[in-house]
Amino acid sequence: MTLGWLGYFALLIWAASRTRWIELCTDRRRQHLLFGTVFCLFALWLVRRDFDTGVSYHFIGMTAVTLLLDWPLAVLGGFLAQLGLLVLGRQDVAALGVNGLLLVGLPVLITEVCAILVERAQPRNLFVYIFCSGFFPAALTVLICLPVALGVLWLDGRFAMPEWLSDFIGYLWLMMFPEAFINGTVISALVVFCPDWLETFNRTRYLQAPWKDDERG
Repeated sequence: MTLGWLGYFALLIWAASRTRWIELCTDRRRQHLLFGTVFCLFALWLVRRDFDTGVSYHFIGMTAVTLLLDWPLAVLGGFLAQLGLLVLGRQDVAALGVNGLLLVGLPVLITEVCAILVERAQPRNLFVYIFCSGFFPAALTVLICLPVALGVLWLDGRFAMPEWLSDFIGYLWLMMFPEAFINGTVISALVVFCPDWLETFNRTRYLQAPWKDDERG
């Protein structure tokens, strides 16, 4: 837990140093987006299932947050949502660092890498952004974060792997689909109705006017 706090604190400092604070303080729209996103993320994390073994499961939602706010504000927004859970007693302060790295830092990293790869390819098809930056990173987040989280608990001796571990792959697929659906649906709605809200969305390339036949030559 100490290592988790050290790593998470370093991540928060790095995110704070990369945040455009002047723009955030002067742009009221961006402030509303940040606090509205934090509230939605906090509400999403309240919808959870607590098991007798001490493990809790809830949707992550950080893929949509990262695409909406960009990674520095996404990390800080996730931290603020964690503080809300801490105030309500739904999270232990000692585990805040480990949970932050697993449920905030790692999902943001996966989403940012996928977004960078998509941007380097420079696709002009809108659905490439929606699926490769929205749906796919969210599913990949569950595929990576869940085994890593269980592995950390197992190595620390705080969680005994169940006997039905051979059936774990089936449960993993059931968790990947709703996570991908939630994040992908949010991104799809934002692309259609509020594309200017998405910091990682290239409006000039994806939403350019189609060519007419007489303009092609």
